[in-house]
Amino acid sequence: MLATQSIAVDTAHSVRWGRLRRMLWLLPLLSSLLFVAGVLAWAYRADSAERQDRHTTLIADALSSEAQLRDLLGVEIAHLQDLARQLPQLPRTSAGLAENYEVTEGLRRMWLGVTWLDANNRIIAHAPEQSGASGLRVGDQADGPGVSAHLTQTVGKEKLVLRYSPALLLRRGIPWWLTRKYDVQLIDSNEQVIASLDQAPLRTEAQGHESYMVAVGTNMPGAFLELTLREVVPPFWRTLPLVLMAGFLGLMLAATLLLRRQVVRISRAEAAWRTEAAWRQAMEDSALVGLRARDAEGRILYVNRTFCHMVGLSADKLVGLRPPMPYWPPDALDEVMLRNKRNLEGRAPRDGYEALWCHQDGRRLNVMVFESPLIDANGQQTGWMGSIIDITARKQLEERERHQTEAMAHQARLTTLGEVASALAHQLNQPLTVIMGYNAGLQRMLTDAGYDNQAVLHALSQQGEQAAEAGRIVRRIREFLTRRAPQREACDLAAIARRAADLLKRDLRTAQVDLRWALAPGLPQVFADPILMEQVLINLIRNAVDAMVGASPREGSVSSIRIAAQSSGERFVRMDVEDSGPGLHGRTVDALSAPFYSTKSDGMGMGLAICRSVIEVHHGGMDAGGSSLGGARFSFTLPVFDAQLQGQQGLQGLLQSDLDDEDARANLEGEL
Repeated sequence: MLATQSIAVDTAHSVRWGRLRRMLWLLPLLSSLLFVAGVLAWAYRADSAERQDRHTTLIADALSSEAQLRDLLGVEIAHLQDLARQLPQLPRTSAGLAENYEVTEGLRRMWLGVTWLDANNRIIAHAPEQSGASGLRVGDQADGPGVSAHLTQTVGKEKLVLRYSPALLLRRGIPWWLTRKYDVQLIDSNEQVIASLDQAPLRTEAQGHESYMVAVGTNMPGAFLELTLREVVPPFWRTLPLVLMAGFLGLMLAATLLLRRQVVRISRAEAAWRTEAAWRQAMEDSALVGLRARDAEGRILYVNRTFCHMVGLSADKLVGLRPPMPYWPPDALDEVMLRNKRNLEGRAPRDGYEALWCHQDGRRLNVMVFESPLIDANGQQTGWMGSIIDITARKQLEERERHQTEAMAHQARLTTLGEVASALAHQLNQPLTVIMGYNAGLQRMLTDAGYDNQAVLHALSQQGEQAAEAGRIVRRIREFLTRRAPQREACDLAAIARRAADLLKRDLRTAQVDLRWALAPGLPQVFADPILMEQVLINLIRNAVDAMVGASPREGSVSSIRIAAQSSGERFVRMDVEDSGPGLHGRTVDALSAPFYSTKSDGMGMGLAICRSVIEVHHGGMDAGGSSLGGARFSFTLPVFDAQLQGQQGLQGLLQSDLDDEDARANLEGEL
C-alpha cells in the first residue's frame, strides 16, 4: 500500500514538473513584464515626487513674489506718508504739488498720479496736471494693461490719493528669472486680470499649465498674485522611456511567440527522439545478442542488458573500464590482451571469432564475437561495435552429442561383445564338461589301478574343481547376459573374498603387492549370488593392482591391498577394498561408475558400472572414498541372509525379488 502511494506521489510530481517545463518558454516574457512593472512603479513614484517638488517650488516662489510685492507697496506707502507730512508746507496748487520731491520721484518709479482732496473730496491739486507730463520712462505706461490701483493717506480732514500701475509693480517686484519660468499675473476675486507681464496670459489657454494663487495683502485688498508654470509637464506614461518600454514589451512578446514556436518544435523533436531511443533501448534489451561499444583505446562506452546478464556485471561497473576486462579468463590474460590489441587495430576476423569468457560467479562461457567499425556523425571511426553471442549451450550440446555418439559406439560394441560372450559361454560349456568328464574318468581309472601318487591325484582333483568352477562362471555369465535373475543364496562373504584372492595370487605376486586381511570374526551370511560377488571382488582387486602399478610409488611406502569386512547394522554386511595407490583425486563413485568412464588408457569404462549394477541388483549399495593406506577405498554392502524371513516371504517374495532384479538390469541396460 505504501509503495503504491509512493509511486502515485512520484507520478504526480513528474506530471507537475513536466507541465512546469512546458511553460518555461513564458519565463522571458514574465521577467520582462515584471521588469516593466518595476520601471512603471519607479517612474510613477519619480513623477509624483517631481510633481510634488515642482508644486512645492511653485508655492515657495509665489509666496516669495507676494512678499516682494508687499514690501514694494510698503515702500510706496512710506513715501506717500512722507508726502502727507509735507502737505501743510506745500502750496495748495497743482504746480506746487508736482514740484515736490516725493511726487517727482514717485512718478519716476510707478506712480501714475497724486490727487489732493479736501474734506468734501474736492480736488485741491493734482499731479501731474496732464498725463503726458508725468515722469514715467518711455514704455512704462504703454506696457501696462490700462488698469490702475490706488493708495490713500489721510491728512487731518484732507487726504491724498495715490494712483499707481500694477503692471509696473509686477515688473519691478518680480525678478526677471522668475518671469521666464512663470506667467505672473494679478487678478481680483472674480478672476479678472488686473495686471500681467505677458500680453496673452497663459491662464486663457488650454488647461495643462500648473498655477498657484496667493493674496497680496491688505495693501491691495481683493487682489491675488497668480504664478502659472510656463512649461507643460506631460504625464509620465507619455514620456519617451515609457514609450521605449512599450516597444520593448512588443518586441519581447514577438520574441516569446517565436521562442514558443521553437520550443514546440524542439519538444516535438525531443519527444520523437525519446520515443525512438526508448524503442531502440527496448529492442537492444530484448535482443538475445550482447552489444558492446568500445572506443579506439578499448574503453567500454556502452553495453546492453543481455551483455550485462552474460558476464554477471551491471552496466555501471562495466562502462568506462579499460583492458584487461574482469570477464577475461585470469589464466589466459596474455593471450587475450594480444588478441584484443589485434582487434583494436582492425585485424579481427570479419566472420567473427570464438572466445572464452568468465561469468562473475566463476563459470566459463563460450562466446562468438563479431566486431564492426563505430562511425560518428562526421564519418570518422571512433571505436568498435561488437555483437556477442553466447554459444555455451551449443558447445555443450555438441559435446553431449559427441559423447552420445561415442556411447552409442561403445554400446554397439558392448552388445556385440555380449552376443560374442553368450556364444562363447555356450560353446565353452561343452569343452569344460568334456574336460570334467575326462578328469573324473582318469581319477577313477588311477584309483582302480591302485595308483597311490598323492601329488598326481591331488593335481587331478584340483584340475577337476577348477574346470567345474570355470563351468559355473561361464554358466552364470551366460545367465546374466540372457536376462536371468541372479541365483541368490546364503553364502559366506569372507570365503568368497578369499576365493577371489586365490584366483589373483599370480597377479598380486607379479605386481609385488602385499595383500592384507581385516575380516571380523563371526560374520553373518549374506543373501547373494556367490559367483557374481566373486567377479565384483576380482574386478575391485584388479583395479587396485592396476592403479598401484601405473602410479609412481611413494618414498618408503609398500604397495598393499587390505580387504576388510564387518557388520553394518543388523541387516547388512560391509566389505572394503583399500589400496595404497594415488587415490581418487576428488572423484566420486557416481563419476567413477559412469558408463564408459575409465582412468585406464586401455579400459572400456564398464567394470565399475557393472559392479555397481550387480550390487544394486542384490539390494545393496556401493561407495568410494579415501583409504587409511593413503590410496582409494571402494566399499559395498549386502543384505544379511534371514532364513525365517525368506520362509515367510515364500514364492511371492521370490517373484517380487525377481521382478526387482529385472528392473535393476533394465535400468543398467538403459544407462548403457
